[in-house]
Amino acid sequence: MRHLISPLDLSVEELEHILTLGERIMKNPEKYAHVCEGKKLATLFYEPSTRTRLSFEAAMLNLGGKVLGFSSADSSSASKGESVADTIRVISSYADICAMRHPKEGAPTVAAMYSEIPVINAGDGGHNHPTQTLTDLITIKILTGRLDNLTIGMCGDLKFGRTVHSLINAMVRYPNVRFILISPNELTIPDYLRAEVLDAGNIDYVETNQLEQYMPELDILYMTRVQRERFFNEEDYIRLKDSFILDASKLQYARKDMYILHPLPRVNEISTEVDNDPRAVYFKQAKYGVYVRMALIMNLLGLDQDTGL
Repeated sequence: MRHLISPLDLSVEELEHILTLGERIMKNPEKYAHVCEGKKLATLFYEPSTRTRLSFEAAMLNLGGKVLGFSSADSSSASKGESVADTIRVISSYADICAMRHPKEGAPTVAAMYSEIPVINAGDGGHNHPTQTLTDLITIKILTGRLDNLTIGMCGDLKFGRTVHSLINAMVRYPNVRFILISPNELTIPDYLRAEVLDAGNIDYVETNQLEQYMPELDILYMTRVQRERFFNEEDYIRLKDSFILDASKLQYARKDMYILHPLPRVNEISTEVDNDPRAVYFKQAKYGVYVRMALIMNLLGLDQDTGL
């Protein structure tokens, strides 16, 4: 039995397997419409979510399976004080696989220790978001044709942004990937990520607060919102929330073949005038997330053996 708690739980070869399967599903979804008949996915979301929860549900329904679960801690027995360990013990009797989002870092790891079914980390605090990383990877691969030899700009909240942390961890395993890390001084990447991943791996990166200066170098611009829910006080959030706003005037510095990604939800960090730019692919990115989650569910349930991969 396998779990997916961190992007590093999958080898580069396993990642390639899942991404390739996701692309095949996208091209011929009817072929996979009954793969999970008789299977149930539990969505245990202790934190609000639109895309991730509904993407998982759409993925399982598209595979012919069924879905059960809850969409907030208030609607679960967590509001009565039930532990994650006890919840997953019970859910293991109801479902075949589960996706968990939790505000506390490490909660899905605890769930995996006690679970009798595969656990997928759907986001834990400011730590990891591995299925968003799969979504990001399949988007980059489909649009650019590669996952190596890329310059990736990451802009916004790099301190609390779990999607940023997960994507860096995944991309450093590919050759010749360079990062431009664009943020206010207060929201730079965590020290452990800088020391243990980038510096330790001798990865080429720049930390800056200048978006326009580095825009011409980018293959990918990964925008993130400043997350109100990660701040301890409202004053700091208000002071930093408008630090970087991508608009048409800034895009004039970008290459024609650069792509703009965003894990969503967007607040105001990307002007709506950018939406019609062919380089803006964040809504397409959300669509790709369903296909790659379908591939992941099949893989963790051992149902991808007849796909020719």
